[in-house]
Amino acid sequence: MAEIGIAIAKIFFFIFIFVFNTAALLTWVERKQSAVMQDRVGANRAAILGLRVFGLFHIIADSLKMFVKEDFTPRGAERFLFSIAPGITMFFALVAFAAIPFADTLVIGGREIVMQIANLNVGILYVFAVMSMAVYGVVIGAWASNNNYSLIGGLRASAQMISYEVAIGVSIIGVLMVYQTVDLQEIVRAQGALIGGWLPKWGILYQPIGFLLFLTTGIAETKRIPFDAPEGESEIIGYHLEYSSMRFGMFFLTDLIETVLIACITVTLFLGGWQVPYLLPDGFHFPWGGMWQLANLTVTILQFLSFTFKVAFLLWFMMLIRWTLPRFRYDQVMFLGWKILLPVALANIMITAAVIVFV
Repeated sequence: MAEIGIAIAKIFFFIFIFVFNTAALLTWVERKQSAVMQDRVGANRAAILGLRVFGLFHIIADSLKMFVKEDFTPRGAERFLFSIAPGITMFFALVAFAAIPFADTLVIGGREIVMQIANLNVGILYVFAVMSMAVYGVVIGAWASNNNYSLIGGLRASAQMISYEVAIGVSIIGVLMVYQTVDLQEIVRAQGALIGGWLPKWGILYQPIGFLLFLTTGIAETKRIPFDAPEGESEIIGYHLEYSSMRFGMFFLTDLIETVLIACITVTLFLGGWQVPYLLPDGFHFPWGGMWQLANLTVTILQFLSFTFKVAFLLWFMMLIRWTLPRFRYDQVMFLGWKILLPVALANIMITAAVIVFV
């Protein structure tokens, strides 16, 4: 029973508090950051008791609007599949977080608690397998809508996911070759080692090309600008054309949840995950010989804050890209995935292998 309670606590903390709140906050960040970049005020009208708090109450206003709007089902739609499609997409986006480590090990009363919902020794394989299933909800919803424009958006989404899953899978092989494991927790722990006694052994230092490839293909996997051809408001309106109310809200929120997921995976593989430079389980060990001893709980909190800060930085950077680049044409999306990113990823594997063998 204790193990079940711990698992439920980790799910509640990481999924319902961290992931959901971060995704909800992104609905505000998306508008406010674009306003700052375009020299506008941005969302600031929603208020409670006269307080606006920089427009943060728009998150609550948007949620209430989604819940009270009419839930429309188009004539001729496959009602059951139409209804469950958003849930399928959100479910697979959420369960992928199970293998993401957000700290090392917390010790309470002599019990060691790994700060990871599911401590899988094939963590990265699990994440990619689950991520690939989310597109089924998009395709099912597009087909069940009985709308040709929705169907075109669904076909674009499935083609884009298939194309970029190849490149994103190949882009991380260099990391796996360097750290010799597919266990995400072990990959993060390996990045805590120091190069020359000073520089952390983060993945971005060993795989800079892999980092750029993964981040680019990751943005494509989230179907966000400049890779939002499946939605394409100015062209086909997108796979969720017939959706309204909270079912549309689930599709919209899933895109943001997937953005958080890509940021978490990128941090885990390339930016040291929860690692803090020179921080070991018993405290800071500095290269010049000094030590600052800390309690295990303090170390765990610092690790989680480090993970959160890195994820927040990546989310800001991804939003920066989202409001800087225009949407690619669909043929450009396919050309970039198959003829540029995939060959570069394959070349990165060959170079990494040569360096490991000969250097």
